[in-house]
Amino acid sequence: MKIAILSRKPSLYSTRRLREAAEAANHDVRVIDYLRCYMNITASNPSNTSNPTIHHKGEKIEHFDAVIPRIGANKTFYGTAIVRQFETIGTYTINPSIAITRSRDKLRSQQLLAMKGLDMPITGFAHAPSDVDDLIDLVGGPPLVIKLIEGTQGVGVVLAETKKAAESVIQTLMGLNAHIIIQEFIKEAKGADIRCFVVGEKVVAAMKRQAEPGEFRANIHRGGNAEQIKLTKAERAIAVKAAKIMGLRMAGVDMLRSERGPLILEINSSPGLEGIEAATGVDIAAKIIRYIEDNAKPIGPRSRYQG
Repeated sequence: MKIAILSRKPSLYSTRRLREAAEAANHDVRVIDYLRCYMNITASNPSNTSNPTIHHKGEKIEHFDAVIPRIGANKTFYGTAIVRQFETIGTYTINPSIAITRSRDKLRSQQLLAMKGLDMPITGFAHAPSDVDDLIDLVGGPPLVIKLIEGTQGVGVVLAETKKAAESVIQTLMGLNAHIIIQEFIKEAKGADIRCFVVGEKVVAAMKRQAEPGEFRANIHRGGNAEQIKLTKAERAIAVKAAKIMGLRMAGVDMLRSERGPLILEINSSPGLEGIEAATGVDIAAKIIRYIEDNAKPIGPRSRYQG
């Protein structure tokens, strides 16, 4: 198979591991910087003198059997446009462009999960600063968590321990025209969360991330520690269902253990491999490549981006 990995740098751990796994399985793999791609957007039909194409650094990209998007959170708009173009020409992508877009918008993803009955921390959203006081009460009052809608890796996440602190942070961010959500703080999680790595309809690996003392964010990028964890049947089921609701075939699903059961925090469409492979010893890159081998096929018009 010919496989393209859309990534800014071949040296990134996840990109390198995916490339190694693909090459070990005797596939022809190429890392493509999606920010250096550009495209010819046109309909593909016999009456046209040209067809939709993608170019990279002056070279027309020829046929690939599958694409693995590794789109950075701050490059979602352009990155998903390139993924859509691959879909336009009929190339299989392990994560469709619309699924990446859904997962990157925390508010949208929370609403989609709520529609399907998946539990999560109580979440509030408002536009007017005058509604902040009531919004804080709606999520159970302080302490509470304030999140930028498009943040990732713990960036743009603040714990407000008092109502006055929460009002100050929320009003400041609103004044900067930043879109935020606020969530109840799950005390019994004690600074720990669970990352489930979903490939297809299976959780292939899971780790518990524990925040450092004095820090409530358990992200490894924020200094959190990780260890392998055994999931309950309910936790596995909710992780797979969450990824499926987003339309993701490869996802990092983050959840908390609470007194009322597992609560979904967020879903990552470009989950990193380094921390979870080290914590669990699972060769996740190889599992991703095997999934592509079993499922990649040219996509027709009905399967392409629709919204």
